[in-house]
Amino acid sequence: MPLLWKTPKVFYGWWIVAASFLIALYVGGVVFYGFTAFFEPIANEMGWSYTQISLAASLRGLEIGLLSPLVGVLADRWGPKRLVFGGVFITVAGLLLLGSTRSLVMFYGAFALLAVGVSACTVTVLLTAVANWFRKKMGLASGIAICGFGFSGLLIPVIVRLIAVYDWRTAVNILALGMLFLILPLSLFFRHRPEQYGYFPDGQKQSAVAGPDESGAGQVNEAEVRVKPALKSGAFWRLALSRMYHMMVVAAVITHVMPYLSSIGLSRSRASLVATLIPLMSVFGRLGFGWLGDKFSKRLVATASFIMIGAGILCFAYASTISIGLLVPFLVLMGIGYGGTNAILPPLGREYFGRTNFGSIYGIMEGIGTIGGIIGPAIAGWAYDNWGSYHTVWLWLAGLVVIPVILVFTITPVENAVTKNQS
Repeated sequence: MPLLWKTPKVFYGWWIVAASFLIALYVGGVVFYGFTAFFEPIANEMGWSYTQISLAASLRGLEIGLLSPLVGVLADRWGPKRLVFGGVFITVAGLLLLGSTRSLVMFYGAFALLAVGVSACTVTVLLTAVANWFRKKMGLASGIAICGFGFSGLLIPVIVRLIAVYDWRTAVNILALGMLFLILPLSLFFRHRPEQYGYFPDGQKQSAVAGPDESGAGQVNEAEVRVKPALKSGAFWRLALSRMYHMMVVAAVITHVMPYLSSIGLSRSRASLVATLIPLMSVFGRLGFGWLGDKFSKRLVATASFIMIGAGILCFAYASTISIGLLVPFLVLMGIGYGGTNAILPPLGREYFGRTNFGSIYGIMEGIGTIGGIIGPAIAGWAYDNWGSYHTVWLWLAGLVVIPVILVFTITPVENAVTKNQS
């Protein structure tokens, strides 16, 4: 048990949040946001089309989607430590295979390994760990944890520089070693549930007479919905479909931002700067919307975040035809909007369904949402290969935002949802 556990002024849940932040930062930068920097070098060397390369991101999304429900169940039963520890090794194996790839089969195989690895050590597992340790401060805690994904944009210029100095294969191998030596020790900070250590969520002290298995549920009034009733609720499907749109837009933009900006005349260095600023701007959304969700209606806060995403994508589309200056409002609206959505959807789900089965329920929700992550990059790549432009696909994605806006805004009030699901 770490010495920091004995520090009375620091609730251990915050150390879990810190470890989650750093893991999200590195894995997000290397596997998700950093892929756009490898896109053109791989295409130039291997001679593959944008559709073929984009399919790797889609396959990664498919596998993550299939694994998310299983990972959620395992996180509820085993706790996060084992999953994160094993996920690091599998991710390293995927990166090493990617660095030595000579064919599309090897390329897709590397992304399959990456999908398994990141499934075990990122979103579902990290948010389940945070949900177990926080209730009233879930919005802020999850916002800080996933801010790591926002700051991971800082790794994009580093990756671009590594590719320029060495080559893309050497850069991948260096990043694999960094994963092993920097991220693996962080897995040891994770603990399962606070009751096992004499605490309630948010740091409330457990009664001296309560045993470690006595959660004191009577003292903490919150919903605890089982998986099957949750899957039958309208709230679950509204959140899952909204997450699907969110992942579709983000995956398409993150994968194709540098190729798109290059196609409209921006240099590679300026395109990498924009790619870096997208996740960095999301930090304001992750922290700000997480905090707002603790203070105000999570439903309304989530609705506002989706409206910002749609407006941002609209600016992104017209940057190619009206003015490159529209990239500024795009960065503000898209960055803050998608960061805010990431921060508010998990607390909104916890508010409706509780924490006992949070990993299982959120894992299924994430799996459904990943369908969007599969579709987004593939459609954007197909659009460019066939039309020679990304403009139409960005307009299409901007228009579809009306769906999650309506879905989230019309979710049944939480009291009614809990009563219905527990009856």
